Amino acid sequence: MCTAVSFLSSDHYFGRNLDLEYSYQESVVITPRNYPLRFRNAKTPKTHYAMIGAGIVREDYPLYYDATNEYGLSMAGLNFPGNAVYDGVASYTAAPFELIPWVLSQCKNTEEALVLLKNTALAPIRFSFSLPVTDLHWMVSDKEKSITVEPEKGGLMIRENPVCVLTNNPPFSYHLHNLKNYMKLSENDPENTFAPQLDLQPCSRGMGALGMPGDLSSQSRFIRAAFTLWHSVRPPEEDAAVNQFFHILGAVCQQEGCVRAGDHFEKTVYSSCCNTNRGIYYYNTYDNRQIRAVHLRHVDLNSERIVSYPMQQHTSFQNIN
Repeated sequence: MCTAVSFLSSDHYFGRNLDLEYSYQESVVITPRNYPLRFRNAKTPKTHYAMIGAGIVREDYPLYYDATNEYGLSMAGLNFPGNAVYDGVASYTAAPFELIPWVLSQCKNTEEALVLLKNTALAPIRFSFSLPVTDLHWMVSDKEKSITVEPEKGGLMIRENPVCVLTNNPPFSYHLHNLKNYMKLSENDPENTFAPQLDLQPCSRGMGALGMPGDLSSQSRFIRAAFTLWHSVRPPEEDAAVNQFFHILGAVCQQEGCVRAGDHFEKTVYSSCCNTNRGIYYYNTYDNRQIRAVHLRHVDLNSERIVSYPMQQHTSFQNIN
């Protein structure tokens, strides 16, 4: 279970919660322009756009969960179990694990991504024997707009995403329709429309959002994340904007022990926030809430080698006395 968000303040920010019952020891991975980015059914490009994001590196290949390229185009893959159908036919047939680098390596914005994705299909190609094919759908964003990409029978269904939020099942069309059930939620105190003749007054702050779902299902997290995002203040300062973004994601974090997954429990393995204008990838992890930053432009972007920074997982405290 995961949540992705696109947030516009003075700069554009894109990030997500990765909610799983296990970790592959994720890293922040930078893929420079001249790294030989191998695709299963296409020639390896001589050069491509650089990108930064979170994922794992296997056999010297970046398997991104989410990433942003040097032009600010961002993309995240979220679990879509039971709904993803990888059987489309198009000019290029990609493996699900390579869709993020396929798009970010050659598109500067969502308009270019739309053109590329309309000519792309997905097939159930696994990266290796030890890594199964994962059912996914994706959110693609720049500072102008977001789109949602869902593999359905016959090809990719691409929809504009005006909410700038994506979670997991059900499909995005359901989430968009479900928003209508919560139109009356507000940051303001509620008005007495029940019986104006009665002296009914709010008994606490926050009652304008009474009825907002608080469970951990993806449909409830979508509502909660959307409400928090669209009512959030948008501070212009970098530190304040990044901090606000993590608070938005905090509204839908998973606490270990609340959602059982077999013999384990889901938790928010990491939360991320990328300033897509500046190429700064911020993150924290379940056991280390300190926000850390990795800078795309602090490395040689013309290199041929992947740069990987393991995420800091261990709890650390600052002793005041």
